[in-house]
Formats: sequence, C-alpha cells, structure tokens
Amino acid sequence: MDFEFSDAEQAFGTKVDHFIAANRDPEVMDVTRENMSQLVDTPKRRAFMKKIGEQGWLGMTWPKEYGGSEGSGIYEYLLNERLAAVGAPQIGKGVGIIGKTIIAHGTEKLKREFLPKILKNEVEFAIGYSEPQAGSDAAAMALKATRDGDGWRLNGQKIFTTSAHFAQWYWVGARTDPEAPKHKGISLFLVPMDSPGITVTHMPTIGDELTNTVFLDDVYVGNDYLVGDRGKGFQYISEALDLERFTMFTFSPIEKRVELLCDYVATEERDGQPLCDDPVIRQTIAQLVTQTEVARVLGLRFVAASLRGGAPPTIEASEYKLYATELSRRIANASMDVLGPGAQLRVHTEDAPLHGRAESTYRYTVIDTIGGGASEIQKNIIARRKLDLPKNF
Repeated sequence: MDFEFSDAEQAFGTKVDHFIAANRDPEVMDVTRENMSQLVDTPKRRAFMKKIGEQGWLGMTWPKEYGGSEGSGIYEYLLNERLAAVGAPQIGKGVGIIGKTIIAHGTEKLKREFLPKILKNEVEFAIGYSEPQAGSDAAAMALKATRDGDGWRLNGQKIFTTSAHFAQWYWVGARTDPEAPKHKGISLFLVPMDSPGITVTHMPTIGDELTNTVFLDDVYVGNDYLVGDRGKGFQYISEALDLERFTMFTFSPIEKRVELLCDYVATEERDGQPLCDDPVIRQTIAQLVTQTEVARVLGLRFVAASLRGGAPPTIEASEYKLYATELSRRIANASMDVLGPGAQLRVHTEDAPLHGRAESTYRYTVIDTIGGGASEIQKNIIARRKLDLPKNF
C-alpha cells in the first residue's frame, strides 16, 4: 500500500503551510485547547475560517454544481491535519457532517439555503444527538417530534451539545414515529437556535471548555426543514458519525504531543541523571513512538478507503477513532508519570514542564474517548462488522 503523497498533494500542503504562516495569530491558533481548538467559536476564529473559504478550501470534495471542486478527499485530510497541528479551527461539522448530508439527502430548498453559507463560513451549527438516556446508543433518543399543521413540534432535552452557545442552527435528531423500531423512527431537522422554546444551559467541562444542555419546549419547525426522508434520520446520523470519528480526532496533535515528550526526555535530568538513560522511560517512549506510527497508518487507511467510494468506511473509521483516542490518553498518562509532580502545573504557569501541556492533555483527552461514540461502541462496531461476532447489547 502506497502512502506517499503525490507532487500535487505535497504542493497543496506547502500552500497551506504558507497560508498559516501568513495568518498566524495566538487568538486563533491555540494548541493548548487540544482537540477543542477545532471550534469556530470566536469572531477572530470565524474571520480566519472565512479566509479559508476565500481560498476555495471549504467544500473541496463537493460537486461543482454546489460550489465545490470535486477534489480528492486527501486534500481535506491535508488541510485539517495542518490546521490541527497549530491549534487552528478546522473544517468539520458544516462542510462534512451537515453539508455532505444535505447534498446527499436534502431538498433543493435546503441546498440553496445552506450550502452557499457553509462554503463562505457564514453559518455555525450545533449537533443534537445525545440525551440523558441516549448517549452512545443514539438510537434510544426520545426527543419527540409531533405533527402540527405544515410542520412539527419538538419537545425534549439534549445534552453535550458543544456549540449550542454560539451556533445559529441546530442539527437535531427527533423521534417522529414512536411506534417504529428505535432505529427506524428517527428523523433529522434543522432548527434555528433562536426559535421560541429553546433554552441553552452551559455545562463546564473538565477541559475548561463549554458544552451545553438544550431544552426544547414546544419548538415549531416547518416540514421544509426536515432533512431527507422521514424516519431515516438514524441512517443519516450513522453516515455522518463515520466522518466525525475521523475529522474530529486528527493525527497531528498526537504526533506533536509525542514529539514534545521525546524532546523533554532527551534534554532533562532527574537527580543528576539524564532521563533518557532511565530504562523504564526509554521503553515507554519507544512504545509511544511505535504506537503513534500505527495511528498514522490507521488514519491513512481510512483516507484510502474513503477514496475508493462506495459504502462509508465504517470499520476503518472505528479502528482509527478507537486507537487514536486511546493512544491520546496513554500519551497523557505517560507524560504525567515521566514529568513527575511538576506535571500538575497548568498551562501559563511559570516553569511548568512542557509549558503545562501534560496537565492540560490529561484533562482534555478524556472526552476524546467518548465523543463521536465511546471506545466501547467502537469495539462493538469492529467486532460485529469486521469480525462478524454476535451483538452483545
């Protein structure tokens, strides 16, 4: 299997590097936010993404009739990896999850209304799948959508909606047919976040970020904002989750964390002895470096599978998501062990080892093993779809 990038792909990567250098801004690029740096949640970060759009880099893989360039998915991969490496916001929800689902299943009205705005980064979305009783098992969602004239009334609660406090639109799953099997009775809607009856309550996270609880109390949405066919929402959600599991958990931050730890071990001493002479630390570093290369290859396997077309590469997405996010946790744990008591000092603390990154990654990477489907769910997907083992839940 050839994992070398073509001359054109390498040239594109260089162009992105030059763009990042020309637009470097610490208020836009912050690696200490770890995986949450992908959010477009401030005016400066939105302005940066508008510049990305002006380059023609949003929707590169979209059909030309919708403003895209029908390029290879490898270019989105190269773009996101370079953005993630410097802690910049990345393409994801709008271009990938929402845009590609609307292109595949949406009405012409939805395409006209949303696709041009996505390409110009003029709209932000929040995604509402999880509920108090329906997290990893998204098909158990109970938020009700009942017919009301030419539209629907939505009632219920969503949790862990990360972008709800700044998004304009809510991409939300609701149960439109309570009598159907749980995987068949769900539909997707696009709902304005300023609709009467929507209440957003902040939920601070262990990673110093915000997620939200969203309450929907008799919220009206027109039938023209139903996405695709009624009752097929879970199918669309599953397709989008394959993309989310890959695009939201990029490889380059993992690689950067390992490089930081390796540089620290190579230059620091403890009790007058170089850390690099400690056999236990040497073994730990060797294992992490090897495992990081495995994560890189799993990511490239997903890209290669995506380029083949056909059914979404669900197995490859789950393998990468499971391995990469669990590796992030192992790197964080190892950093805390290697650095010792000083690892507890936070970012921006004077004299903190690794500039406080050990402590921040230890907190931030917890959510990575949960978002987009917990590790246990990824194991079930791999066991059932790749190994043909029986369902155990």
